[in-house]
Amino acid sequence: MKLKSILILWPSFVVAGILNSLFFAVFDPLELIVNGEPVFSSRVLAYSVGFFVCWVFTSLSSGLTLFFERDREQVNKYCPMPIRKPDAEGEQGSLAH
Repeated sequence: MKLKSILILWPSFVVAGILNSLFFAVFDPLELIVNGEPVFSSRVLAYSVGFFVCWVFTSLSSGLTLFFERDREQVNKYCPMPIRKPDAEGEQGSLAH
């Protein structure tokens, strides 16, 4: 579990830092306005919130990538019913009853 969390959190941390830097290089956080009111009261708050939001989304992306890269045995080892393999050429495999 510790290795998987490192595989998820470290790359997402690096990518979140890069995304945060790129976003705030283009947009000034004090000029982000919703309904005539500024979204953030200070730049440091905007940088922190932006970084953590990016980190959450990149962590979800890394976690889903790690989840979907599992091999066939890891996915199918929790199959509740045994699978019967075909005996002859024309016979199809089915779930055993």
